[in-house]
Amino acid sequence: MIPSVLPTYARAKLNFSRGEGSWLLTDDGGRYLDLGAGIAVNALGHANPDLIGALTAQANKLWHVSNLYEIPGQQKLADKLVNTSFADTVFFTNSGTESAELAIKMARKYHYDRGDEDRIEIITFSGCFHGRSTGAIAASGAEKMVKGFGPLMPGFVHLPFGDHDALTAAVSDKTAAILIEPVQGEGGIRTVPDQCLKGLRDLCDEHGILLIFDEVQCGMGRTGKLWAHEWAGVSPDILMSAKGIGGGFPLGAVLATEAAASGMTLGTHGSTYGGNPLAMAVGSKVMDIVADPAFLDAVNVKAGRLRQKLEGLVASHPDVFETVRGSGMMLGVKCTDKVSAADVVAAGYSAGVITVPAADNVVRLLPALNIKDDDIDEGITRLDEAAGAVKVTA
Repeated sequence: MIPSVLPTYARAKLNFSRGEGSWLLTDDGGRYLDLGAGIAVNALGHANPDLIGALTAQANKLWHVSNLYEIPGQQKLADKLVNTSFADTVFFTNSGTESAELAIKMARKYHYDRGDEDRIEIITFSGCFHGRSTGAIAASGAEKMVKGFGPLMPGFVHLPFGDHDALTAAVSDKTAAILIEPVQGEGGIRTVPDQCLKGLRDLCDEHGILLIFDEVQCGMGRTGKLWAHEWAGVSPDILMSAKGIGGGFPLGAVLATEAAASGMTLGTHGSTYGGNPLAMAVGSKVMDIVADPAFLDAVNVKAGRLRQKLEGLVASHPDVFETVRGSGMMLGVKCTDKVSAADVVAAGYSAGVITVPAADNVVRLLPALNIKDDDIDEGITRLDEAAGAVKVTA
């Protein structure tokens, strides 16, 4: 008999009742150091008092009115995002998947309005993850994502990650956009080199193609800058955001230049819940904290500490770990072929530390951006215990 909750998740046998900063607590007294942050969502930790204050203050006034009416909080948060990014305009969603859907529509509508009705193809790369909607899985193209869900939305060109020759050959007069994560999350914490992001920008400019960055996981301070692409000194035409932007409250956004968004006129897109007063209050407070240069400086210091200690962990367990990869507080530890990342994550549960598995046999570490130094140290101690307990094959 099917359970009342649709069984689409392979859930760990853990049930948390409270959170405090970087810690998760169970009713039976268990304490787990959270180095996953809800898959990079709890950017400011659990039960953050500033976010609680913003949410409860708004909850006592107004929850929902719909986008039939003006929502002052949207203007407030949009201004903050525009003033700290490349963008001229913002549309608020509830999730990264919804952000992906709008980004796809926006890119195609841009070319349609310019008379290029056949310019619908969007280039994506192996290992990418852009959400679970029918459009987003078509963008991914991975068998595990699309099997059984056809027919898929057409118009996506899937290329190998890092294959510059394949990219050059794939560009045609049908290419509308290139969609890429500056740092792949689900794909195994694979960072696109700065020079490659610059090359993508040049290629798009040369051929009149829109450049879309998916920063749902790697944005909002995760890499030590507000947006991951800032390290490369380039800007996209469209950017997808979610996860950390709400600090745990469901919130997403699409940021765009005026030109890229020009086709999205009255009635071309909408959302019932998107940009609701509760989400805007929390998102605005997140921005106040995370966009502060001093906060980002502290993130980089903490990231350096975490990476250094992870390098030591890898050196101590050469049969378990190969290398550390990633940027800022979006790090991955690649496991050897003698262990599986899933087993390391499971051993972490027994050691009281939460991490997240990813493709390419990688264990993801995505801690709260304001994690305490003592908690970083404790996390490494517990990961060391987990690595020592995991079964290593010959």
